[in-house]
Amino acid sequence: MPLRVAVIGCGPIGNRHADIYLADELADLVAVCDIRRDRAGAASARLSVPAFHDVPSMLAAIQPDVCSVATGGFEYGSDHHEPTIQALEANCHVLCEKPICNTIPEAEEMVACARKHDRCFGIDLNHRFTPAAMLAREWMDEGLIGHQLFINMAMWICNPNESSPYYMIKALNPHSVDIMRHFGGDIEAVQCFAMTAPGRSIWSTMALNVRFASGAVGHLTASYDMARGHPMERCEVAGLKGRFVLDDMWRNVTLYPAGDLVKRQYTNPVFGGYRDFHDTFSCRLHTFIEQVSNGVSPAEINGSGEQGLAAQKVLDAAIRSIETESIVQVDE
Repeated sequence: MPLRVAVIGCGPIGNRHADIYLADELADLVAVCDIRRDRAGAASARLSVPAFHDVPSMLAAIQPDVCSVATGGFEYGSDHHEPTIQALEANCHVLCEKPICNTIPEAEEMVACARKHDRCFGIDLNHRFTPAAMLAREWMDEGLIGHQLFINMAMWICNPNESSPYYMIKALNPHSVDIMRHFGGDIEAVQCFAMTAPGRSIWSTMALNVRFASGAVGHLTASYDMARGHPMERCEVAGLKGRFVLDDMWRNVTLYPAGDLVKRQYTNPVFGGYRDFHDTFSCRLHTFIEQVSNGVSPAEINGSGEQGLAAQKVLDAAIRSIETESIVQVDE
């Protein structure tokens, strides 16, 4: 039987979630919810499902198996906490948009609530859910990289929106830090420098040095100031046996074996491959529904709430590094 799914938040991302569930044979879209009646009404009419304007009423009437929390709020994360807690306490599994939350205490409460109720809790860390990224992880797990030495990561888009001084750090970089942790493991210390570009009032570009628990080192360059039209993401992972370079999540990944002049490369196919960035959402949402359908343990969820929390703790340490101009230990 398909899982009964409700989407909370009917903005552009929430509608994208709803469309994906509507097309997924493992899901049955049963409701949408938004405090804005115009958004909820429009989604309801388009998708032919009931609309609700508060989460408790929707949970009581529909009793979904899964909720997608696609709200926004301050720093694009403050509105994630309350509906996630409400859905988890109603015994729903929850997939939440990134960032998990804009404050660490509330994010910790979300993870603790999922653990208390033994519910699957995932974050839309969709950059790891592409054929190229998954192949890179296979190469790493097969030992083709060997003992890791460094990870260089870059992510940039043109985003003129502003809220807090740390909006770019908190809203953009859950993806980049998650990719670094996905390939390199826990990050234990950071040193961050940031700048405010001309015409901006926030820290809009940053450089983050990291030390992994493994002893490997890494670097992240992130920006909301780069013009559109350029590649937006690059990840290089190097070890004693080789290195790989992942371009734009799904476009290409290339393996460079140490001491071997022959490289291996995956390139997104013209026919049958990812069409655009939106397709990364389809794979991520389907994976969550598939894992829940298969009875995967909450602790084994790929892109879990705990992993989303770990990424936010790295970013929290980066902010403290900017404020203190020092190396900061990442809180466990």
